[in-house]
Amino acid sequence: MDYLLLVEKLIEIGGLKTLLLIEAFKKNNRADFVPEEFKKETGFDMSLPIGFGQTNSQPYTVAFMLELLQPQPGEKIMDVGAGSGWTSALLAYCVGEGGRVFAVERIPELCEFGKKNVSKYNFTNMGIVKIVCGDGNLGLSEEAPFDKILVSASAKESPLALKEQLKVGGKMVLPIQNSIWLVTKKSKNKFEQKEFPGFAFVPLISD
Repeated sequence: MDYLLLVEKLIEIGGLKTLLLIEAFKKNNRADFVPEEFKKETGFDMSLPIGFGQTNSQPYTVAFMLELLQPQPGEKIMDVGAGSGWTSALLAYCVGEGGRVFAVERIPELCEFGKKNVSKYNFTNMGIVKIVCGDGNLGLSEEAPFDKILVSASAKESPLALKEQLKVGGKMVLPIQNSIWLVTKKSKNKFEQKEFPGFAFVPLISD
């Protein structure tokens, strides 16, 4: 199936609702973010291997998480477990030239793969995306606080460092076990959490 047909299907079933996110999905072709042998599979709503036991996530899941996160122009967002760089590019499109996306990936080879993929869209040259090789559990304290945080690998619980690096009023969307959680920071030590069960992810590994 063609990737753009898949995007239309996601809109039809209510997975994609927000105009900005619909544009982001249409403009950032998933085929540019997977290994050569899987490019023909990018129109199917399934996760695809990118090596090292990691995947380019299922498009419906990515859409669901981004709809919860609601990235907006001008925001500073951290993308943890950036992998192929697809979510980083989707976020970069949403935050635009006035925003920043800090993508964190712990596997050096995937860091390079993500950089190469994101650079196809000029986001790195424009200074919108910075890809950092490191432990996503620790976040990036030197760049904090963040308006929003997206985590694309399953943690056992909300990593404390990431909660600390979120602005008051900020949102984090992350998988914990087999659920997606929306965490909203109400004050320095108070968080509101909502659970959306029924998903599967690769684990978030700490060095």
